[in-house]
Amino acid sequence: MTQQNIIHNQLTLSIKSTPAKQADLTIAQDLKDTLLANKNKAAGLAANMIGQHKRIIALFIGPLPIVMLNPTIIAASDEYLTQEGCLSLSGQRATKRFKNITVKYQNENFETHEQQFSDFTAEVIQHEIDHCNGILI
Repeated sequence: MTQQNIIHNQLTLSIKSTPAKQADLTIAQDLKDTLLANKNKAAGLAANMIGQHKRIIALFIGPLPIVMLNPTIIAASDEYLTQEGCLSLSGQRATKRFKNITVKYQNENFETHEQQFSDFTAEVIQHEIDHCNGILI
């Protein structure tokens, strides 16, 4: 397991990530390991939170950690306001999210998937994709 340190520097976190490639699979594994090591306080992580500016996110779906490479939200509905925390930032912040989203992403074999998510899982994915885009709550 190669757990990485969580980045707290907002300038570093605001850099937009570049597309993930085959050579970045070690980053995906480090991200998953870091998520597992922080499972008591994090529902998801983005690669820039461990200092890697690649479009890779990891999150829990139930008890299982999954990795999404190059995730993009292709549909969203039912906007709402919520309060979110972030492992990289202190406190809670108000933000807008969507209850239902459809995400296009690649798995760790670079197979493309399109999947619908809702509620808390959708919120976590939106938060981590924001990280990939250099957006902080």
